[in-house]
Amino acid sequence: MNIKEFINCKSKVINKELDKHLPAEDIHPIQLNKSMRYSVLAGGKRLRPILALEAAKLIGGQEEDILPAACALELIHNYSLIHDDLPAMDDDDLRRGKPTNHKVFGEAMAILAGDALLTYAFEIMTKIDNVSAEQVLLAVKELAKASGSKGMVGGQVADILAEGHQIDSNELDYIHRHKTGALLKASVRIGAILSGANDEQLKALTTYAEEIGLGFQIVDDILDIEGDIEKIGKDVGSDLDRDKATFPAIYGLEESKKMASKTCKRAKEALNIFGEKAEVLLKLADYIIERDY
Repeated sequence: MNIKEFINCKSKVINKELDKHLPAEDIHPIQLNKSMRYSVLAGGKRLRPILALEAAKLIGGQEEDILPAACALELIHNYSLIHDDLPAMDDDDLRRGKPTNHKVFGEAMAILAGDALLTYAFEIMTKIDNVSAEQVLLAVKELAKASGSKGMVGGQVADILAEGHQIDSNELDYIHRHKTGALLKASVRIGAILSGANDEQLKALTTYAEEIGLGFQIVDDILDIEGDIEKIGKDVGSDLDRDKATFPAIYGLEESKKMASKTCKRAKEALNIFGEKAEVLLKLADYIIERDY
């Protein structure tokens, strides 16, 4: 299996579903809908929805049943990117090779588009069919926890407060596991929960997700130093400019690369209970650590 081709193929399915769910540009509020669609449909790896779909498939779930949840995860991810790029946050001009949302639609509209995407994600979760109400409720709880102060937002707060300060490895680990890792972990867990995973399966998938979540952010830190702007679609060196807490800043570049590889190894080992059925998730772990964008 060529994992890049697989991701491209799955992305097309997800993009079609996202286009279907997002409000059209010709209905009111027109400017808000344009802003929402601009960021969501600008591209991206779609890793979070893909992880949800593949975790579900591993447990025996049906893709069509999980697609609304997969879209909800992507909407929340995109809301976070819009807000991350704002002048009050990371103040970035490029995202996915295009001007950031606030550069096109203004700061106020970008904030509101993010708010709308976050809220709409939970509406989409109510459109999940052929799954028990109890499982949907657990998935909604998982998504809310991962998105809020106990997850992504909490990590972003810690990241902002750490700028320009010396922090220890425990605080850095907290930032990475929450700012980026929380939603990646929720993606895997939601796919598994909606497909009826038992305790052993969910524990294994949770460990896998925690490790790839940490590894993903370590690689992001590395790419901010070594990345090619044409490939990653955003400015490089911004972490250094803002004196942000990163793995290379604390451990150095080479040690950070070793640590990323170790997260991949631990993630793959967690899936041993599934045998060959976990092939796609194993390859996704490799892709996350080896990617150059």
